[in-house]
Amino acid sequence: RRRLAERQMVPTFLPASSASPPSASVTSASLLRLALSPQQLGEFEPVGAAHTVEAREARRVQLYDYSGEAPIPFREMWDVQRAMVDGHLGRLTAELKESKTKEPGRRRTTVPPLVASSQFLSIDVGGGATDVVDDGEEPAAAAGGHDRVIMLQHAPVYTLGTGSDPGFIKSASEGGELSDVVDVVRIERGGEVTYHGPGQLVVYPILDLRGYRQDIHWYMRALEEAILMALKSVGVQGATREDDVTGVWVSGRKIAALGIKARRWVTMHGLAVNVDERSLANFEGIVPCGLVGRDVCCVNDHLEKPITVDEFARNMKDALEHVFEMRLVTHP
Repeated sequence: RRRLAERQMVPTFLPASSASPPSASVTSASLLRLALSPQQLGEFEPVGAAHTVEAREARRVQLYDYSGEAPIPFREMWDVQRAMVDGHLGRLTAELKESKTKEPGRRRTTVPPLVASSQFLSIDVGGGATDVVDDGEEPAAAAGGHDRVIMLQHAPVYTLGTGSDPGFIKSASEGGELSDVVDVVRIERGGEVTYHGPGQLVVYPILDLRGYRQDIHWYMRALEEAILMALKSVGVQGATREDDVTGVWVSGRKIAALGIKARRWVTMHGLAVNVDERSLANFEGIVPCGLVGRDVCCVNDHLEKPITVDEFARNMKDALEHVFEMRLVTHP
């Protein structure tokens, strides 16, 4: 079922609410059962169930919106994501050392939840609500450990997850002749092969889930929830989840895909929504997400008046703010 389809898409650790580590005699099947909860089976619960109003107001997250600009090569933005994750990991290491210094003798194995912490942008005390203190760096140089969201279109690329079968690329093997037309990249996310290209909105949330909810399955459902909300807001009817697979579907055709990685609860990669007909051009060269016999569609297939990728991005921004109870501050 859905959780089995996600086993290659999530890190091999249990949620923070789990009990102490089981003994070696506990089987992997038992570990899987221990990790299950109603949330993980597909029902979305708002992040507000776990945090206060004051904490939600503190979630100010930098948005880099390139959705209306020229497509960006995948490898370039992949490097940016990894730099941002490394910034988070550096922040977490520093905060862990600081907590040990302040409380000598007390052993900590993880950094405590840090709502309203340095993972979020701070407000200038002398300014108004829109005066956000930030280093002003471009994302490639941003290593301060803040949460960030990137929106963009990619140049054509097929991406394979860590365990993906290259046989799902129909017309060539990985590194074969197809790479002369569409680049093929194996990355550290879960899931099977997918396509990114012009006409598709790609969203990369680089988030420390300590500030939201420490549950990878909840995070997957939250991304789906944001997609569903954005689709509804632009007039797409009938978008839904499906029981056995991740992503979002309309009339049995896949309109949005998800693939993530997390390190120490810091996320990278994310979601992709097919917006206009250009986004469908190269799906014919693969078996999308390894789902044989399943077709793809785009937002404009379901609208009388077509919209652009950057128009859809504005609706996605609103949906992410609602679902994650954050405020996205657009980078100038």
